[in-house]
Amino acid sequence: MAERLTIGEFSRITHLSIRALRRYHEQELLVPAEVDPATGYRYYAPAQVRPALTIRRLRELDLPLPDVRRFLEAESASGNAAGHGTAQQIVAAHLRRLEDRLGRTQRAVQALRELLDPEAERAVSLEVLPPQRVLAVSVDVPPGADLSWYDAAMRDLDAAAGRRPVLPPGGRYEHTLFTEGHGRATVYLPAEPPLRPGTPATVRELQLPERRAVVATHSGPHDDLDLTYAAVGSFAARNGLGSDDFVEEVYLVGPRDTDQPDHWRTLVAWLLASGAGSPPTRRMR
Repeated sequence: MAERLTIGEFSRITHLSIRALRRYHEQELLVPAEVDPATGYRYYAPAQVRPALTIRRLRELDLPLPDVRRFLEAESASGNAAGHGTAQQIVAAHLRRLEDRLGRTQRAVQALRELLDPEAERAVSLEVLPPQRVLAVSVDVPPGADLSWYDAAMRDLDAAAGRRPVLPPGGRYEHTLFTEGHGRATVYLPAEPPLRPGTPATVRELQLPERRAVVATHSGPHDDLDLTYAAVGSFAARNGLGSDDFVEEVYLVGPRDTDQPDHWRTLVAWLLASGAGSPPTRRMR
């Protein structure tokens, strides 16, 4: 084989269009081995075939250009283990992002199918949640906040509970958290007092009262938790049940228990205003 290939020959070998090869050159992803200063003709080396096809696959997988460049730089240093390891990490991280995106897409498709099925309906019931002693952290969540406030609250609660056995954690969330993006949240762990010495100052003892709620158990990841909220909220509206300002979630099985989201189970309790008329209820144990 010739020591250098014209752009047309290189295009035939790689099945990359001449336009794509020119674009890779302009983006400095695949610089020709030689460019004739007089004519501007591009020439490639046979050793550039494999990198060219690799770039094509990475771009087909939507790897961002800066990451492609980092990958190529690391691969060019593949004579050492560190460079090869860095290249592998870049691709592995992107593949995980693609898998996450695929999982979200699949779950969105499942949710859409449920919404398009007039017979599909999530099971709800009217319950009385018993009074409960809990350790709690309350937070005024500001607009635009991420979930770091929840993680911080759980760390403080775990420190307060120590090794004492506790029931699944839960949270009471003001409806404005969902409708306006900010509001009051109280994260809790059922645990018997007293507070341990050295308990974080954010943690307090709280007595949850007996409360009536429309309840449903959500199975699986939280991507379609809105469907479960819609089920309990719609039930309350259809039956003329006035809503409280808060909704409650209990994480029966969650990320703290398993890294398999399909196994998660979340109790969603649409709290009702006191004195609201209602159909018969049953007490939760």
